[in-house]
Amino acid sequence: MATFNAKVFKHHKKADGTYNVKICITHKMDRRYIDTVHFVTDKKLNKDLSIKDSFINSLLNAQLDSYRNAASRLGKRLELFDVEMLRDYLLNKDETIDFMKFCQTHLDHLKANGQTKSEANYKTVRNSISDFTKGKPLPIEDITLAFLKSFERFLRAERRMIRIDQFGREYIQVGKPLSDASVHNYMREFRGFFTAAMAYYNKPSLGLQPITYNPFAEYKLVDLPETRKRNIDIEQVIKIRDCQVEKDSRAELARDMFMLSFYLCGINAVDLYLSKYKIKDGRIEYNRSKTKGKRQDKAFISINIPDEAHPFLLKYRNMLSDRYATITNLNKALSKGMADIRSLTGISGITFYWARHTFGNLARNKCRKSKDDVALALNHVDFGRKTTDIYLEKDWAIVDEVQSAVLNLIKKHGGIKIPENSPERPQLFSFINLPKLVK
Repeated sequence: MATFNAKVFKHHKKADGTYNVKICITHKMDRRYIDTVHFVTDKKLNKDLSIKDSFINSLLNAQLDSYRNAASRLGKRLELFDVEMLRDYLLNKDETIDFMKFCQTHLDHLKANGQTKSEANYKTVRNSISDFTKGKPLPIEDITLAFLKSFERFLRAERRMIRIDQFGREYIQVGKPLSDASVHNYMREFRGFFTAAMAYYNKPSLGLQPITYNPFAEYKLVDLPETRKRNIDIEQVIKIRDCQVEKDSRAELARDMFMLSFYLCGINAVDLYLSKYKIKDGRIEYNRSKTKGKRQDKAFISINIPDEAHPFLLKYRNMLSDRYATITNLNKALSKGMADIRSLTGISGITFYWARHTFGNLARNKCRKSKDDVALALNHVDFGRKTTDIYLEKDWAIVDEVQSAVLNLIKKHGGIKIPENSPERPQLFSFINLPKLVK
């Protein structure tokens, strides 16, 4: 049983001689306090610090009755609450959920988990929702099917966007109408925000469901257009590897990072940027940032480091985070560098991410590796085999076989090429394994 009463503490006396009146909640032999808007002076207190002012008492009694009634309505569910949960419930029971405020809470959560790429994608969508609502709070009950359709129309039209520059000054951008693919992605992330809000606020085990309606149950995402091919053949990979670029240019960064990703089974730029991997017994081991929150094994993978990858791994291990303040900045540099690579090689459309697609495509279609083995090498999430994966130990030799088969294609067509002035393997590994480089 929970009890509620008003309290004033002598040691809480403020410099102006007033005390803040607090509501004391006692439940399961524990206490928590809620600040009120009421302040009293010594003249309004009895010697035992009880309040003698009848007007303030009438206001406090109304608040106490409200809390007692709310606790009574919980019935048997009250026993499922500890005192901390009860206090939070009482504070928030009548509060309108501001969806925009929750969006920031979710972004902070993604950032704390190191999901910087997801944070960036979600932040873009949050900003667009804010553009649509003109920066006003958005009560979550206002997000209806009609709201979603109206927001989609907003995305498909030219729109005015207010942004903040590095000096804190507002400036206006005009956004171009989005394509079907972009609209699909924006609305998918919007749905992700809403689903996260329902998980955050709704507590079915306690019988609490402040968000009762999910408009995305009725809303149909626009179909994605057929994805065009995002892979190249082995001759084009060699062409990228061998293209001549200016030293220390974005083109050199893009070329080297493209090849490093290809050599390491399609490793993502963010995982190279974060440098949270370990070098152990000639292997690179890390948790893939994109999927570590979706798998029980935190998306762990262990990949052999082939000779071709050694100099690039050594060169870029600490340089990326020193040169680029965020992964977004690195991605922009890679994008510009890949534009130069397209011009130098004549290979149209290629981006950094094509290294990953190309590795997977060659592994499956040229080397005839099974889809399961290719998925293991690419460190994919496999929702269909979660139960099976609980019983199976990962065999990294399978990844090694897939990797070796793909890299052998290069050896057959153009031979191994290690950048000039590269250290020998033993020297490289003795340097990489220094404690300051192992995180």
